[in-house]
Formats: sequence, structure tokens, C-alpha cells
Amino acid sequence: MPELPDVEVYKRYLDATSLHQEIQEVEIRASKLVKGTALSTLREELTGAGFERTRRHGKWLFAGINSGTWLVLHFGMTGELKYFQDLDDDPAYDQLLISFVNGCHLAYSAPRKLGEFRIIQEVEGFLHAKELGPDVMDLDRNEFLSLLSGRRGMLKTALMDQSLMAGIGNVYSDEVLYQVGLHPRTEIKHLTEEVLGEVFSALHEVVDTAVEHGAEPEEFPADYLTPHRQPGTDCPRCEGQIERIKVSGRSAYCCPSCQDRPGS
Repeated sequence: MPELPDVEVYKRYLDATSLHQEIQEVEIRASKLVKGTALSTLREELTGAGFERTRRHGKWLFAGINSGTWLVLHFGMTGELKYFQDLDDDPAYDQLLISFVNGCHLAYSAPRKLGEFRIIQEVEGFLHAKELGPDVMDLDRNEFLSLLSGRRGMLKTALMDQSLMAGIGNVYSDEVLYQVGLHPRTEIKHLTEEVLGEVFSALHEVVDTAVEHGAEPEEFPADYLTPHRQPGTDCPRCEGQIERIKVSGRSAYCCPSCQDRPGS
């Protein structure tokens, strides 16, 4: 599922390709993905308008329309954006096609049809209704420590809790824990403030690195776990092998040989 780094890449892509262009036509090819908005309203809000700005919060992307409303995009498991001119380049699983007056197009592609898009009046109310916590990249160290203070349960589960902090999912929580040498089943109560501070630093470093490399795992540094998330793969740091385990009902990948650091 696209997580914060992926959606930040999409945000920058939309900024670079699709702002300040008049929209000529809107084609909705998967009405089931339109949530909380009538199809006619979505078309009316976009046709003849344009995107003036963007905002990302966690895994959600908001494109500000020059009328004052927002197009909201969530990318589900496999969603992505593609900007192109020749309709022969339209992606096979294009669920929303926005055509601009300049002859170019912006496609929202989602092969598994698990994302969503809608029109909203303002962002803050939407975030409140979705019960989303602060974006993880907006947190400073003290705010991060405060959110985890006194919290029970496993650190990986907390990092993935969108109501606590928004943006990190299964893949990047694994990467953060790998970078600090903590096992995915490590409990928060066993971690010192110093170690949690290292987790905070690793969180920012991992996100920044992923965005810098276009959220393409094969481009990540050699000592990153993400390109090796397969059971039995050699660990890029030690002589161990990557294992898949269950944490709070979700699959997690780790190297037991080098993710054995005590938390306190």
C-alpha cells in the first residue's frame, strides 16, 4: 500500500505536472471509488477549474481547486498518478481521467480498485472525521516521545496506528525498526527515551531517503531492508536471513540476527 513516501512523491509529481491548468473534461471510470460525493458534483467541481496547490497528510493527497474546494485522493493498495499527452499512454487501470485544455491528461490508476477520491470543502474537518493523528513528518522529537509515553503494546503497531500518527504503514515501520536494530515485536514499555529518540531520527531519515529515491525500493541504499522483504533473503547487514512473522495480525519482515537490540 502506498505510504507517506509514495504519496509525497505523487504530491511532488502533481505539483510539477498539473497545477494552474484548466480542466476540460473529467471521466470517472470506476464510480465505486467515488466516496461521499455525487458523480455529477465531482465533474462539476473539476470541469473548467484547475488545481492551485496541493497538500499531503499521512497517506492522503489533497489537490486544492481554484474554487476553494479540494479533490481528495487515497491510493489504496496499488494506486498511482500518471501525466501524459498521447491517449495511447493512458494506463490500463485508469479509474479517473482528468483532461486539460493544453491536451495533456492526468490519470489516477488503481488496478485493484481499492483507493478512493472525493470532493471536500476543507481539509481540517476531513482529517478530524477520519480520526487521523498528526502527520509523522510534522512531529518534533518531544511530540513523538509524548505520543508514545505510557503507551502499551508493540512499537511497530504504534507506528502504524493512523489515529496516533499518520503516514507510516507496514513496509516503512519494518524499515525504521530494522535501521535501529529493534525486533518488530519490541514493546514500547521496554524502550528508554534515548532509544525512542533514535527511532524518531530513523523515522525521518527513512522517509527522507525513500522520497529522495522516488519511493522505488530497488534504488534504496544497500543497507536497507525494503528491497529484501522476502523470507529467506540474505540480510544486507549480517549473515542472517530475513524472516516473515506476524505482528498484531499483520506480516512483518525482520532479521532476527541483527534486530536483537535490547530496548533499555
